[in-house]
Amino acid sequence: MFFTNSLENQLQEWNNTINIQPNNVNAYVRRGMVYFKLGKITESIQDFDHAEKLDIQITPYLWQRGLSYYYAERFAEGAKQFEIDLTVNAQDVEETVWRYLCIARLSGVTEARNSLLPVKNDPRKIMKSIYDLFAGNCTIDDVLNVGKLAGLKGKFYSHLYLGLYYEAENNLPLAQEYIVKAADEYKIDDYMWYLAVVHKVRITDYTD
Repeated sequence: MFFTNSLENQLQEWNNTINIQPNNVNAYVRRGMVYFKLGKITESIQDFDHAEKLDIQITPYLWQRGLSYYYAERFAEGAKQFEIDLTVNAQDVEETVWRYLCIARLSGVTEARNSLLPVKNDPRKIMKSIYDLFAGNCTIDDVLNVGKLAGLKGKFYSHLYLGLYYEAENNLPLAQEYIVKAADEYKIDDYMWYLAVVHKVRITDYTD
């Protein structure tokens, strides 16, 4: 309950800011992020779109919209958003993996893996391991072991992306197992943890 109320309070604060400053680009992005955390995907996209209308230069930085596109099942638009993002952040494994996930939903995992973009310098060891998994160059155990060494955050990210990996492979029982663990057992103060919570609700509804 506190989780929901806190987000509702944040939403009200951004509503107030936007009422006072209707052209505040950052306020629309931040409110869109709160909408996403609340599972209100359509509303989040509307806010990200409005922010872009106010300032077209933010387009390659709207990675949050790419994630919302994925959950809205607008996979082609999601893949395009992540491709644009990579023009300003070429060494981010997550952008590349989410592009993979969008393409996998559109055209299958073979096409996604064949079009996986190269990333070499992401400083996070867990992300290098996750990239290797999606590229077909390491095992599930490799990812879990690297995650353990990286502490709570590493455990969270290893489980989140293993869940997403299995979902792309259409192995929904294992996808659910890892996503639920990421959301329930490895809570971190990070936007992606909220994504895991959103995903948990959806995959649980889907598999029940």
